[in-house]
Amino acid sequence: MARRNNDLADTPKVKVTQESFREAIKSLDFIRPYRWSLIGGMILLFLTSMIFMVMPWLIGQMVDVAQGKAEHTYTLKDIGWGLIILLAAQGFISYTRVILFANVSEKGTADLRRALYKKMTSLPITFFEENKVGDLISRLTADVEKLYSTFSITLAEFLRQIIILVVGIIFLAITTPKLSLIMLLTIPFVVVSAIFFGRYIRKLSKKRQKQLADSNSILGETLQAIQVVKAFANEMFEVKRYSSSIDGVVKIAMKYARGRALFATFIITILFGALFFIIWQGAMMVQNGTISAGELVAFVTYTFIIGGSIASLGNFYPEILGAFGATERVREILNTESEMDLEKNPLITPQKIAGDIEYKNVHFTYPTRPDIPILKGIDIKIKAGQKVALVGPSGTGKSTIIQLLLQFYKISEGDILVDGQSIYGQNIRDFRNNLALVPQEVILFGGTIKENILYGKEDASDTEVIAAAKKSNSWEFIESFPEGLDTIVGERGVKLSGGQRQRIAIARAILKNPTILLLDEATSSLDAESERLVQDALNNLMEGRTSIIIAHRLATIRDVDTIYVLNNGVIEEQGTHDELSLMEEGLYSGLAKLQFESV
Repeated sequence: MARRNNDLADTPKVKVTQESFREAIKSLDFIRPYRWSLIGGMILLFLTSMIFMVMPWLIGQMVDVAQGKAEHTYTLKDIGWGLIILLAAQGFISYTRVILFANVSEKGTADLRRALYKKMTSLPITFFEENKVGDLISRLTADVEKLYSTFSITLAEFLRQIIILVVGIIFLAITTPKLSLIMLLTIPFVVVSAIFFGRYIRKLSKKRQKQLADSNSILGETLQAIQVVKAFANEMFEVKRYSSSIDGVVKIAMKYARGRALFATFIITILFGALFFIIWQGAMMVQNGTISAGELVAFVTYTFIIGGSIASLGNFYPEILGAFGATERVREILNTESEMDLEKNPLITPQKIAGDIEYKNVHFTYPTRPDIPILKGIDIKIKAGQKVALVGPSGTGKSTIIQLLLQFYKISEGDILVDGQSIYGQNIRDFRNNLALVPQEVILFGGTIKENILYGKEDASDTEVIAAAKKSNSWEFIESFPEGLDTIVGERGVKLSGGQRQRIAIARAILKNPTILLLDEATSSLDAESERLVQDALNNLMEGRTSIIIAHRLATIRDVDTIYVLNNGVIEEQGTHDELSLMEEGLYSGLAKLQFESV
């Protein structure tokens, strides 16, 4: 069946609560450094709004002067010059206001993005397992963009429309009180009705788009699985399914069309009817001599402005609600507890450790799967400089042991000691600087080869980079590229082969010069030639370092000091390759026979 796109339907409605309002106010902390620009922009916003509200009055005066019925001694030339001066002032003030608001919004949202990115990088691995990457990127882009729009446009326009509405009503109440009363009894009701009518039309439009998306989903599934469709002779079934969905689109579309037709009728008959009624009343008053023609022109202009202001305020309401929702999603990340404080603990050159490692009765379950125990009392001792290997069936906790040493997760019970001290009492970044990981799936960044190697030590010289490349058996293929170290590797290193990526990762680790080396099946997905080159590079890297190796290919760990065989979360066997191979009923012996006898 078609997978339905429920993003729209599942989007929760945002409610403005006391808590959400407080969170929104906290977000203003990011524009606090630019508060004088904000205050200046607000003052200029008030001035431009007041100048704008003077112009309809001047137009009315112009009409009265032309008819010779003005109460003042102004000439048309005087009023014309006055309009020119006001327009020039309006233009200059508006330009300055936009620049001031841009200074607040651009720099404030940039600070917010930096804070979010910094916060994300300091969060534990568990946070990223519980949140989708796409959602986090959306918070950093779309949600912040929504806040930017609020800071730069919505907030200013919202206040501007309030000023226009209040000033316009006060002005009309003073100059033409009778017409103002008629307008206030008519226009707000009509405009508010139009706003609710418009929302109903938008809902129908969204339903139509959702139904159309469902139809497109069916189309996409059918085309992607066309071999299955034809193999099961289900062409007519798919045609009927698609036709049914299209019928749904037509049904909603016709309802949407009827709604648009009614809305157009409403605008023509009710909204314009109300305006014409007010103008007719004003014309009657002009005929009776109650008001002048210029006052009527000014009144009608103010009426249109006030009606537009009311409509704008209605449109800004959902945008402001959206900003509240975006604020909550952004603050949720900022309020999450970090695994490290990047401000209070600046990165320093860490004190080197010797490399003794001990796992003491370590129990562990993943936070996302608390009912499934992964490690059940692991005891491992590794002396500085030793090489140990972890082997066993998939899912027995081999990679977890490495991840716990890196402090990606907290253990459930027991302790992990390095040089006799618990790893949980140490500065986490200083501690991790003593470790280097070479994983099975190497992730390279989309820059140059040099930049990826420098990730191990960003201030390394070119000589050090080349030396690391040579030790990792990378220099030969790097030299063969026209750009050498400046060769772009592409996103995630796609322009390099698997073996080349592994050797770049090893060069990165060599440059870091770690005390403890963690190898997570670093050669398991390579061909024979690449594996030979990578294994040779790994031997160079492991020299003189405490090394923990996870391996499925037992030939790569024959010479390690100790092999730990894991099964169902416990260490079932331990010893050297020769010792374990002699255990006829042992798990390692069985694995060794399968691999070595098949060669």
